[in-house]
Amino acid sequence: MSLELIDVSKHFGAQQVLRNVSLAFTPGSVTSLVGDNGAGKSTLLKVLAGTYGADGGHVTLKGAPLTTSSAKAHRKAGIEMVYQDFALAKSHDLATNLFLGREQSVLGVLRRRAMAAEATRIISELGIEIPNFKRPVGVFSGGQQQAVAIARALLFDPKVLLLDEPTAALAVREVDRVLAFIRAEREKGRIILLVSHRLNDVFAVSDRIVVLKQGQVVSDDPASSLTMADVIERIVR
Repeated sequence: MSLELIDVSKHFGAQQVLRNVSLAFTPGSVTSLVGDNGAGKSTLLKVLAGTYGADGGHVTLKGAPLTTSSAKAHRKAGIEMVYQDFALAKSHDLATNLFLGREQSVLGVLRRRAMAAEATRIISELGIEIPNFKRPVGVFSGGQQQAVAIARALLFDPKVLLLDEPTAALAVREVDRVLAFIRAEREKGRIILLVSHRLNDVFAVSDRIVVLKQGQVVSDDPASSLTMADVIERIVR
């Protein structure tokens, strides 16, 4: 099973954000996308997630084109994204957030107990410390909110996991937990794409590092063949 971008381009008005990007990703690997602000990293993830449609080229999963550009269709195909702002309904509880848009119901009646039980299961499996599942997630710490966003992405056992700056606003202890989670999910055979400005985190988990500049791929190398100085030089040159 592979995920591939073939000559993908994206523009917003006159601004070209992605320029004929071609990349392929395989299961059981972490690929980090790095570059300056505006390099196209988050836009690339959102094209893969179906949030944005490509203006040129296409995305394939298992060799079949993803012809519908919608987050719902891409989730159904097995692609989940954890957004930088978490994209949580902060006035609602944990179970509501995990099943948002994919609620379980029978004859139009929500299966609240079943959803709460499933929420308890996934949170327990991930080792996340949530003191009270019934409180609004907006009162949770940044690390807890990030954990909820990750749990939501994993609840439906995705093939592809897209992570946009997952450690950006976290304390050191919380960062370590997220990095451990990324390693564990790689071992389960998922395709993981990581966007991060924190190069220490990138080198801690990545099998491969792709540098983007002005919407183009300028380098694509095994992480083991690079130093942090190499990556910085490719970003700024």
